[in-house]
Amino acid sequence: MSSKPDASRPRAADTKKVHIADTQMTRQNWYKHVNWLNVAFIIGVPISGCIQAFWVPLQWKTAIWAVIYYFFTGLGITAGYHRLWAHCSYSATLPLRIWLALVGGGAVEGSIRWWSRDHRAHHRYTDTDKDPYSVRKGLLYSHLGWMVMKQNPKRIGRTDITDLNEDPVVVWQHRNYIKVVLFMGLIVPMLVAGLGWGDWYGGFVYAGILRIFFVQQATFCVNSLAHWLGDQPFDDRNSPRDHIITALVTLGEGYHNFHHEFPSDYRNAIEWHQYDPTKWTIWSWKQLGLAYDLKQFRSNEIEKGRVQQLQKKIDQKRAKLDWGTPLDQLPVMEWDDYVEQTKNGRGLISIAGVVHDVTDFIKDHPGGKAMIKSGLGKDATAMFNGGVYYHSNGAHNLLSTMRVGVIRGGGEVEIWKRAQKENSEYVRDETGQRIIRAGQQVTKMPEPIPTADAA
Repeated sequence: MSSKPDASRPRAADTKKVHIADTQMTRQNWYKHVNWLNVAFIIGVPISGCIQAFWVPLQWKTAIWAVIYYFFTGLGITAGYHRLWAHCSYSATLPLRIWLALVGGGAVEGSIRWWSRDHRAHHRYTDTDKDPYSVRKGLLYSHLGWMVMKQNPKRIGRTDITDLNEDPVVVWQHRNYIKVVLFMGLIVPMLVAGLGWGDWYGGFVYAGILRIFFVQQATFCVNSLAHWLGDQPFDDRNSPRDHIITALVTLGEGYHNFHHEFPSDYRNAIEWHQYDPTKWTIWSWKQLGLAYDLKQFRSNEIEKGRVQQLQKKIDQKRAKLDWGTPLDQLPVMEWDDYVEQTKNGRGLISIAGVVHDVTDFIKDHPGGKAMIKSGLGKDATAMFNGGVYYHSNGAHNLLSTMRVGVIRGGGEVEIWKRAQKENSEYVRDETGQRIIRAGQQVTKMPEPIPTADAA
């Protein structure tokens, strides 16, 4: 006898069905691209709360309770969903994990398992098509669009959530998520306000619906604002940025450039003056014995990242400056040719084996025309390096922009050539240009040269 097909398994035709997100949006099918359930929860419910607020007076006790519960549920996301479960940046005792799972559910942002899975994909595939809320698709998309518009789950990058599937608290919350949302998101804030001071409706509207709206928008700012506003002190290859405004809005999650570089660090802010209440809350839990194994990246590695990014920014500025023609690109001149050109009226001067054309600078020389003219057609190395005047770094840098040639066998040039072959003395930036630090110009001698006859 032939067995009946299993109704729970998709038919062959269904497996080849094109996901709506992979089709072009038109005026005829736009509504199919919208995730109407999320629209109802994320947009519809807050709008209804705003409308109800016109008829529900806000009592000061309810306002204080709404702010307190805002911080509780906000920490459920930042300290719980994000730093504990998504990044495992510390460990928590069972009572703390249960509490974080409950108040995190009260923020109404999905289950721990769903939220952490997408967030791990976001870190692994930042700014790519596999990033579920890539800012490259637009600021509004990364803030809200990725939830109210349908996404093909197969397009989201794969991540390992074995640890989450083995956590009984995560599994319990995921299976009972709707119950947790209704109880912690709406019933608890209403019960506290109602039983506490008789403001049942106010607790439901302000500490419930509107508080959920503000917590959600604050969290969404980590996906959008933190990838758009601020500085990138550790790496600029991807979009994450650090900014105090984002930190204030998100309970300390605004130092996002640091976080993407060092995601397993339980801190987002490492400076004493940076706002990160989530960090201090986790630290306080450790003192109370509720949290342990707080992870921190070594300060040496953090500073390496900071220095590398600073060097990269310096290289970018350096690339825009005129450092003169590189020595290996200058024509080689015989000494007699150098002297002959000077006699024919060209204002050439040789310093450390490098020939410079100072014709247009003679009239602007701070030491006077006579002094600079006395070095024309000669080896003025001694004059320039202390024989007459020990010139500044600025003078050496300006001189480098006047290079026109090198003297064959000219002292420092030969030393430079050997160093280039050995690749041992000079450092180059990302563009391949030699890094000229103060006091290391090819024309600057380490020690002042005693007065020579040329002086």
